[in-house]
Amino acid sequence: MMRILLAEDHASSREPLAFMLEQEPDLMVAAQAASLAEAREALSEADPPVDFAIIDLDLPDGSGTELIGELHATNRRAQALILTAFSERGRIARAVEAGAAGVLHKSVRIRDVVSAVRRLGAGEQLLSPQEIGELSRLAVSRRRQDREAQARIERLTPREREVLQALAEGLGDREISARLYVSRATVQSHMVNILAKLEVASRLQALLFAARNGVVNLDEPLY
Repeated sequence: MMRILLAEDHASSREPLAFMLEQEPDLMVAAQAASLAEAREALSEADPPVDFAIIDLDLPDGSGTELIGELHATNRRAQALILTAFSERGRIARAVEAGAAGVLHKSVRIRDVVSAVRRLGAGEQLLSPQEIGELSRLAVSRRRQDREAQARIERLTPREREVLQALAEGLGDREISARLYVSRATVQSHMVNILAKLEVASRLQALLFAARNGVVNLDEPLY
């Protein structure tokens, strides 16, 4: 009996899939989760460990990619099938590099998901050699971009990070100067340095770059 974890935040998608999987005599939905936190809890409590996870790439509290390594930590033979509404190949490449056994777009029929579970369980591949090669090249490129982004971030001084955080909170030059007890000219000088170090052309671009790379916290993401 294959024990399956479903990690999907939309009940309208998760529950019909769970129902269809439960109709199969050798498949059992061991747990359902609507968030990354719930999925982690389910993995830690599963006894015996789950054999298979169907994971939404975009969960409310993080990327489903984060769950793959934790799945393998509980069961080295477990497999992960990623379901995603995104077509951005870079994100898919990251999931495959993290250990996903297959990827399906959410537009597929439920019976195709069930079929994919069976195929992967039987040792088949969902992706062609050409697709695997493309995703491998994208993963290498993404790692290079991540290293370059980190190198830019490390150029920032603590004060420049404070300026970026203030900017993320919607403060203008006058308000930032009051918060940091510096002149507006100094704030503007910091911004010039920030743009140069991050290799971007505008404050908005700097803010987006900083948010994507965890330099600032945004209550409402701008991307």
